[in-house]
Amino acid sequence: MKTAVSAPAARRSGGPAGRRRPGGGLSGRLGPLGVTAVAVAALLVLAALLAPVLAPYDPDIGSIVQRYLPPGPEHLLGTDQSGRDLLSRLLYGARTSLLGAAAVVVIAGVGGTLLALVATWFGGRVDAFVGRVLDLLFAFPNLLLAIIVVAVFGTGMAQATVALAMAYVPYTARVLRSVALRERRLPYVQAAELQGLSGVTVSGRHLLPNIAPQILTGAAINFGYAMIDLAALSFLGLGVQAPTADWGLMVSQGQDSLLQGYPQQSLLAGTCIVVAVAAFSVIGERLGGRAAGGRA
Repeated sequence: MKTAVSAPAARRSGGPAGRRRPGGGLSGRLGPLGVTAVAVAALLVLAALLAPVLAPYDPDIGSIVQRYLPPGPEHLLGTDQSGRDLLSRLLYGARTSLLGAAAVVVIAGVGGTLLALVATWFGGRVDAFVGRVLDLLFAFPNLLLAIIVVAVFGTGMAQATVALAMAYVPYTARVLRSVALRERRLPYVQAAELQGLSGVTVSGRHLLPNIAPQILTGAAINFGYAMIDLAALSFLGLGVQAPTADWGLMVSQGQDSLLQGYPQQSLLAGTCIVVAVAAFSVIGERLGGRAAGGRA
């Protein structure tokens, strides 16, 4: 006589929750380069959070008589074309740059995860319909789709963030759908269904936790790409608007200064973008590589 196997037992015997992953903790999974990237990312986030405390001046107020001052005791990184302190603008610019990218990743992650779970669980026509919608969105490059949305709904931080999130949803959904389909066929899911659990319960209690590593890995990698795309929108004048401090906007505003022999603003803001993107990309790639290597 056959007996139904419980979901926990199925996970212990062959489900992903029962697999032992190598690594010896987070530092072991990341490696030295990954740990360095985490430290850099933590410093950037800390600087953004403490910007009101660390910034020596108001980032939006300057003096025309103090324009293009070189680095010195009063202005450690100098001033821009409007006499505003560059250090203060970089610190406050970290807030808009990091917050915008985080919002894009969260919105795209939630939307992509929901689409992936719905398509995986119901399959058939639902899966086909979701696939066609994703294919339609894939026809537009990320930045082009964001520009179209911003052109329709107007410029600004909120509009640019939502527009980019919409562009990132199909990529997130497609990756997670392939992972969820593999998990859907494993014995622990079938055991949960035999117990009479609903699709929502199985997806939320069993599928979602087991695709969480891929969600976090994708979020870390997408964070860097989102920063680049948001900076590009601000550079084009479609994202954060002056006089708000933002790294992408600072690169754009520093173009004229660059031609006049004052490269500090564009150079410093561009360096911050590169460092932040590199840090989050390394974190995502390290987590993704270790997770893939640890699969049985």
